[in-house]
Amino acid sequence: MVNRIVTGAHYGLRDWLVQRVTAAVMALYAVVVVVILLMQPSFGYDTWAGLFSGNLMRTFSMLFLLSLFYHAWVGVRDIVMDYVKLASIRLAIYVLVILALVLYVIWSMQILWGL
Repeated sequence: MVNRIVTGAHYGLRDWLVQRVTAAVMALYAVVVVVILLMQPSFGYDTWAGLFSGNLMRTFSMLFLLSLFYHAWVGVRDIVMDYVKLASIRLAIYVLVILALVLYVIWSMQILWGL
């Protein structure tokens, strides 16, 4: 019999799937933005302002950013679980990363939606 010590790790398919889905969303966003920008006759502030003036692009951009933040959370959490053995330091890192990511979400909403 194997004794496995559980240290808060999430064993299973969920985290693997989250990483793949968020990466696919980010890749799709990058391709769409590049294609849209390549189709523009000129490139400047007016192009950027026009691109992000519609709600569809703002929503897609917010989806990209939320995917980026969740992707980052899963990656950082896995790295910390693997390399930080002391539980108190691991918890402190988790709290700091979560606070930073929440602040990034608020900041992103302010930038995209002017909230």
